This record gives sequence, structure tokens and C-alpha cells, in this order.
Amino acid sequence: MSNIKKVAVIGTGVIGTGWIIRCLAHNKIVNAFDKDLKLKTSLITEIKRTWPYVKKLFNKKNLNLKNLKYFTSIGEALKDADFIQECATENYTLKTNLISSIGKYSKKNAIIASSSSGLLPTRIYSKCKNPKRGLIGHPFNPVYLLPAVEIVPGKKTSMKFVNKAKKFYKSISMSPIILENELPGYLSDRLQEALWREGLHIINEGFATTKDLDRAIEDGPGLRWSLMGTFLTFHLAGGKSGMKHMLEQFGPALKLPWTKLKAPKLSKRLVKRLVEGTKKQSKGKSVEKISNIRDQYLVELQKLRKKYEKKLR
Repeated sequence: MSNIKKVAVIGTGVIGTGWIIRCLAHNKIVNAFDKDLKLKTSLITEIKRTWPYVKKLFNKKNLNLKNLKYFTSIGEALKDADFIQECATENYTLKTNLISSIGKYSKKNAIIASSSSGLLPTRIYSKCKNPKRGLIGHPFNPVYLLPAVEIVPGKKTSMKFVNKAKKFYKSISMSPIILENELPGYLSDRLQEALWREGLHIINEGFATTKDLDRAIEDGPGLRWSLMGTFLTFHLAGGKSGMKHMLEQFGPALKLPWTKLKAPKLSKRLVKRLVEGTKKQSKGKSVEKISNIRDQYLVELQKLRKKYEKKLR
């Protein structure tokens, strides 16, 4: 188990807020910093909104808000932290400069993890002091509920720090996925992007609405994917011979030009279809209302899944 108790979260937007909530739920001391001080109010609001779901998922009784300190100085937020989770916007220049500053103000061996969802760690840690402690810790939204986190080392990252990060993430009830080498987009986002691109083509060409495509996943493969991923699902599709028969039977279909790898242009017409389609799906419900429905579902789903995971893993 990790002995890391004090965490600094730099950037308190949606992802940073998610990290803060998850860490507080696991009794970590959290130092938060964002140059936009207005986000402090929305952070507290979001903590209060999500706590009923977080409490139920992690079987917690109380939330100790005294463990959260919001700083106006990045140096003050960093100076005592053992683990730093950076959550700035996806931009190489911005992140490289920010991480350079974090490296100067933080303790020499404090782990620095970036919440980037696709940038290469070697590049964003290129100006960081002691880059061997720098890595990617890519979570999934909502961070306070979903357990996956992709740990991506850069070329200078030491495995000692990768292992420490793994222990820390496990201590806040996460399931780390460690990549052997850096890869643009990492794993999950590359898979999600392929599905997203194909969906954009289908909508752009008028074959379906956003609702049609969401239902195609929700009521089909999505139900299977919540317990087992693509490969084990396809293994079962092969019957008694498993993946071997599945590849023999369905492998030739890979040569058919069904899918399109290149993304379509986000024209005004396509943007309009996406915006209007999702607005219609929302049926007048606010983002907060839909988030509450999603969070309640994710809590119940994970509790159900645990019963069946033990049989598979």
C-alpha cells in the first residue's frame, strides 16, 4: 500500500476536481491550485453534488473537507506534496512550461503525473527538473467514480516512480494500466477515437442520428463491454474454438471497406447535426441532471460488476 498522504492537484477544472474528490474520499490531504480563482466555488459545489455517489461506491461515512486546502500560489501548493497531479489544458507548450515550473517548486522526488489524454510524456517533461519522476496518469471522466488510469512512462521515467505511482493509484481504489512505452493517445482514447470517427462519418452522411448510434452501443456491445472488452467478447463469438474460429469466420470481413480511418471535416452542417442531435437526446435535462443519473448508474453498475469480475479474473 502506498504511504503517500499529501497530494497536490494543479488545475481544478472537470478532471482536476474529479481527482480531488477521489483523493478526499480516500483520506488524502489535498493541496489545490488553479490560476482561475473562480473555479474554487465550482469545486466545492461539485464536491457536494458528487458526495452521495462517492460515499456509496467507497463505503465512506464522512467527508473531511479540512483535508482540502486551496492555494493562490502554485509554490505553496507544491512545496509539501509527495504526489502531484497536473490537470492543465491539452497543449504541448502550456503543459511543458507548467511542468517545468512544477519541477522547480516541488520536492526533488515528488512524483509528477500529468492527466494528459494523449500527449507524449517525453516531450512535456523535456524541461522538467529530475524528469525520471515524471509520467502520465490518464484517468477517465468521471474520475471520482471510474477506476481506470493509464500510466505512461517517458523515455527518462524511472520504473521506481512508475511502481510508486501504481501503488498510489491503487490506494485510491484505481485500476492502473501500465504502458511499456509511450504512444500518442495511449490505449483507451485510441479505441474511443476510432469509434468516434466512424460515428461522425455515419452522421455526416445522414445514415443515423446521434441517438441511433448511442443506442447501437448502449443496447448492444456496450452492455458486454462493461464486463469484458472487445477481445474476450470476440473470443466467445467463436464458440467452442474461441478466437481461432472467430478469426476464421469473421476475419475476411476486415478486408471489406466498412470503416473509414480518416476523420471527416467538422463542417457547419456536421456540427449542427451533432449539437441538435445531443440536445434532442437530453430532452431538456441539464448537464448536472444527466451527470447525476450517470453517476448513480455507474455506482450501481460497479457494485454489480464486482460480483462477476471475481469469476473471470
